[in-house]
Amino acid sequence: MNVYMQSVLLGIVEGLTEFLPVSSTAHLRITEALMHLPMEDAYWKMYTIVIQAGAILALLLLYLARIVEFLHSFPRGESGDRNWFTHPISMTAFAFVCTSVPALALKKWSDHNLGSLTVIALALLIGGIAMWAVDAWASRFEPNTTHVEEMGLGQAVWIGLCQSLSAVFPGVSRSMSTIAAGQLAGLDRPSALEFSFLLSIPTMLAATGYDLLKEIHPGKVALAAGASAHVDMTGERWIVLGIGFIVSFIVALGVVEWFLSWVRKHGFTIFAVYRIIVGILLLALGSRFIAG
Repeated sequence: MNVYMQSVLLGIVEGLTEFLPVSSTAHLRITEALMHLPMEDAYWKMYTIVIQAGAILALLLLYLARIVEFLHSFPRGESGDRNWFTHPISMTAFAFVCTSVPALALKKWSDHNLGSLTVIALALLIGGIAMWAVDAWASRFEPNTTHVEEMGLGQAVWIGLCQSLSAVFPGVSRSMSTIAAGQLAGLDRPSALEFSFLLSIPTMLAATGYDLLKEIHPGKVALAAGASAHVDMTGERWIVLGIGFIVSFIVALGVVEWFLSWVRKHGFTIFAVYRIIVGILLLALGSRFIAG
């Protein structure tokens, strides 16, 4: 398989999994390992971040009208009962801070485990069990928050802290951690999912910008966080990067709408079961299968 087809496949994997609670990081790492790509190479590390930006761009496009509504209603909110600290934009900002601070503090540790198939497998398995249990538990109670506009500061902080787990442990999934945390905090499924989408926008934009800055100005960022080796870009590498970005964007456009519709009707059980199965298979057969 040539490098262009590899990029198409990786773009499809990223677009399919970025917003599903199954961990795009895990699936990209597994796919890269199956392709025997150099997972520690600086270019492929940057490639993974950039194609994630393609999926985020798709989400921005789909949620643009909703974001504009929030901006127009700030700070009083649509019902006039919000303020600078309780508006959905503020809730997203608070949650983002609670995510980014632990993630930055533990970045070196998480980068060390990023390519570990064992860590990814355990995160998939444990996360799947937790998600299944939380969804089953939450379905027994009447949620106290059915719209993002009704969220409180405590809920936002809790969700942000839980999302930081996905940055520290590859395979946990941003979507899974925010959805499960939201349900535990009393949000219904659609609200937990919507806030997961909203929070993923600044989180992924910041992560993408940070990693790209490391490549453009490695010396400056290295002083604070230990930048990776600078990437020498060639014409072929730019094309491969562009293919992955575009494919990821197109696939994610369709996945987000489908995911919203599925969750409203069926919940998250199927994704939890999928995580558990993939985690067990990866623990039992992954290293031997991929190495072969």
